Amino acid sequence: MRRGIQYGYRSGLEVSLSRQIEEAGLAVSYEQDKVKYVVPERTASYTPDFKIVRPDGTHFFIEGKGIWDVQSRHKHLLIQEQWPDVDIRFVFSNQNARLYKGSPTTYAQFCDKHGFKYANRVIPDEWLEEGK
Repeated sequence: MRRGIQYGYRSGLEVSLSRQIEEAGLAVSYEQDKVKYVVPERTASYTPDFKIVRPDGTHFFIEGKGIWDVQSRHKHLLIQEQWPDVDIRFVFSNQNARLYKGSPTTYAQFCDKHGFKYANRVIPDEWLEEGK
């Protein structure tokens, strides 16, 4: 059966190409194979918003977030995985914002699931007390 946009192609160009293959008397095989590949690593860096130093010299970071997009969430999951002893805490302008339009998950729920400390709108006094 010939496929067209109505048959699952993603663009008019793919429809044209399938017709060209078919008209050449060849079998049309569309999206039947997978080619696995590895996305190469790249070294990246992250600059935290604020650093709170405790009297004993240890510290933690505070990151203010209005919109927490997928790239930033992914970055923080990678940092958490690669640097489990680095303490990064988030202060959201709205902890009840959804990860994306229609998402069932809020920023707060994402943090709870992944073990991130977070607060809503202001730095909690107890966090600030750690620096005194």
